[in-house]
Amino acid sequence: MNRTERHDVRRRCRILAAVAAEICDSSQQLIAACASDQRSDPVETISSELIPLCAALKFLGREGPSILAPRRVGAAGRPSWLWGVRSTVHRQPLGRVLILGTWNYPLLLPGVQIAQALAAGNRVELKPAIGTEPASRILADCFYAAGISDDALTVLDSDTASAQAAIDRGVDLIVLTGAAETGAKVLQQAAPTLACSIMELSGCDAVIVLPGHDRGRLIDAIRFGLCFNGGATCIGPRRLMVCGDDEPEVGAALVETLAEVPEMIVHSTARQAAAELIVDALETGASDLTGRFDADLLRDQGRMPPLVLDGVTQDHAIAAADVFAPVISLMSVSGIGDAIDLVNRCPYRLAAGVFGPVAEARSVAQRLDVGTVTINDLIAPTADPRLPFGGRGRSGFGVTRGREGLLAMTTAKVIATRRGRFLPHLQPRRSADEAVLHGLLHGSYGGSWSKRLDGLRRIVRGVKK
Repeated sequence: MNRTERHDVRRRCRILAAVAAEICDSSQQLIAACASDQRSDPVETISSELIPLCAALKFLGREGPSILAPRRVGAAGRPSWLWGVRSTVHRQPLGRVLILGTWNYPLLLPGVQIAQALAAGNRVELKPAIGTEPASRILADCFYAAGISDDALTVLDSDTASAQAAIDRGVDLIVLTGAAETGAKVLQQAAPTLACSIMELSGCDAVIVLPGHDRGRLIDAIRFGLCFNGGATCIGPRRLMVCGDDEPEVGAALVETLAEVPEMIVHSTARQAAAELIVDALETGASDLTGRFDADLLRDQGRMPPLVLDGVTQDHAIAAADVFAPVISLMSVSGIGDAIDLVNRCPYRLAAGVFGPVAEARSVAQRLDVGTVTINDLIAPTADPRLPFGGRGRSGFGVTRGREGLLAMTTAKVIATRRGRFLPHLQPRRSADEAVLHGLLHGSYGGSWSKRLDGLRRIVRGVKK
């Protein structure tokens, strides 16, 4: 990266940091554009979208140039047979990035992805989710007002055909936030082009409760996770596993707390699937601890109170499904190992929560095969702009956000420079080469000092020969 390129990176990151001020100036319009049946509280838009997005933009302005700076690989640690070689790893933009936006968080998720793609020097096409067109347009206007050109950022129509057309035209990276089924369709269409992809897909997150947990914090956190954004959060709690003898008390406390929560509106795209999964569970052994579920009301009007299902087993479909509705399933476990096994065998492994003493909770977290584990909290810690976010299995692959998310918007280019006249690989083959190279192999990488010393002897004998 030459001086001009470094200046361009700093300039881009500085412009993107300035987008935060434009978002502040447009906050009332953005809040109004995000208002819906699922989100009637402006506090949710401010706290879950505007503040984290502005933090991410400032993070790019502050840290982006150093993250994207060339990495020099000098003499330290260089293999002996590369004497005189020094290399630099440059981060290059991928080219054209297609961002397929989501309806449940239409500002934060595509906003960070847009900013990181632009910081890396890419051109971006945003395909908003249906219903988020006004919010997406206002968001794009904030980028334009800060100095991003409309050539660098283009907003497409929200229909599926516009995304398909963009993929057919050819893009270098596709970033999707959505359901696993949507991800499979996008990957299938993109396969002939071999476009890179980052799939941020949905989850079926578990909460593991350890002995010694803080009961009040646990119940408050689950209530928050179930009800926030109308239950339409990919890392909302969907399975509750209590490791100990107090599962009935935990269930009773949760039901008592949720009894005060009014009905919420489930998004139209999630109603039918949620109703089918819940009815199936109730018809095959599970029970409704809240006693408030009405399948017809959910199907016809989308109205549903927070629901706690008891008696759910791993054989129930709802125990391994991405439900975008305020429902959590109590699953009996024989111990911590059983809970960990249930999490790691679930096809959706986006995130998990562990509640209990910190040392024990960290030990459990290390054994969970998920993208993010929060200890004694849910959802909120993932909004840290320094952290990457991504899942496993049907929850997708690749990461967005944080240092790793920014680097994912680039490709590596290595420039290796040879200085001096030590170029043994260019010399004609000699009879001693095999002995010398075999000696170099053992002398450099032998498993013991005696084997390495034997390698040096081979080199000496080869040179003498």
